[in-house]
Parts: sequence; structure tokens; C-alpha cells
Amino acid sequence: MDERGTQIIDQASKVFMRLGIRSVNMDDIAQHLRISKKTLYQYVKDKNDLVSRAVELICTHHRTSINAICERGMNAIDENFEIAKFLAAQLSQMHPSIHFDLQKYHAEAWDLLDRTEKADIERCVTLNMQKGIKEGLYRADLSIPVIAKIYIARFDATFDGELFPASEYNFQDVIWEMFRYHIRGIASDKGLKYLERKVKKERTHA
Repeated sequence: MDERGTQIIDQASKVFMRLGIRSVNMDDIAQHLRISKKTLYQYVKDKNDLVSRAVELICTHHRTSINAICERGMNAIDENFEIAKFLAAQLSQMHPSIHFDLQKYHAEAWDLLDRTEKADIERCVTLNMQKGIKEGLYRADLSIPVIAKIYIARFDATFDGELFPASEYNFQDVIWEMFRYHIRGIASDKGLKYLERKVKKERTHA
């Protein structure tokens, strides 16, 4: 796909994120992007194709951004925190119905999102734990594969609208608590002391 097509997919994904998927049809997308439906159909076959391409682009953006965070040379706890902040910022912009719409109406796109994001998160959490153990911030006796799976399961729970209804919970607060919960479970004494200092600093500047 050429640069013009990528821009169209990117802009369409932002419309979906803001308004949801089921509530938006191809006419709406063309109108929001200020292009003709004919132009839109030059790049995608139908709405299902557009949704799949949008999901693929979003996954790529998340992976690239997280890799960039990991390349900044921070310690494992700071790195984990910055990744959690990035994900919270991204996901807080997501319309509440996105996951439901994908699961019910766009199974192929949902499967792509689910598999890709889980694989990326598992890889990221695994590398972060390996790094933290080397730095002495995480306990040396961690079962990394088990904890990575647990982390993914807990991460999925943050999207549960019944468990954390948007009317009662701030999504960024949920992510923050998940971060602290995760680090406290894996940190060494040195890591716990560092976490306590970080919590005081972050909450002071919040």
C-alpha cells in the first residue's frame, strides 16, 4: 500500500477509535476523511477489510512505540512504568465499544489484534523481567513464563467494562494500580525501595 493509502487507513482508524466501529459505515468514513467512497474503495475491499487494516496499523504503531521506549536505556522499573503510561494514553482514547464490536462483527480483525498484542506484551514483559533481574531490581527466582502469562490475563481484565465501568473508574488509574501491583509482586528489596521513591515522585507531580 502506498503512502496515501496508509494515511487513509490511519485516519480511518482514528475515526473508529473515537466513534466505535459498528456505529460508523463507509459513507461516514469517507465523509470524515473528506474523500469520495470511490477513493476509499481503491484501497480497501469493504468495511471488514478496512477494520483489519486499521487494526494491523494500530498494532504496528504500538510495537514501534514500545520498542522506542525500551531503547531509551532506562532501568526495568522506569521502563515498565513508561510502557504502562503509553498504553494507558492509547487505550484511554479508545471508544468503549471497540473490543465488543471487533469480537462480534469483525472476528478476523479481533483475532489479529488479540494474537498480536498478546505476543507483543508477552515478549515485552519477558525482556523487562530479564533486564530487571540483571539490575537487581527484580527477584532472581521469578518464573518468567508464568508471570508473563499472568500479566497478560490481568491486562485483559482492565478492558472488562463490567469489572471497571467507565462511569466509575478512570482508565489511567486502573493502569497505574496494575503497574504497582505487578512491580510489587516481582521486585527485590532494592526494587521495592526504588518503587516507593518513584510512587512518591510520580504522585507528587500528578
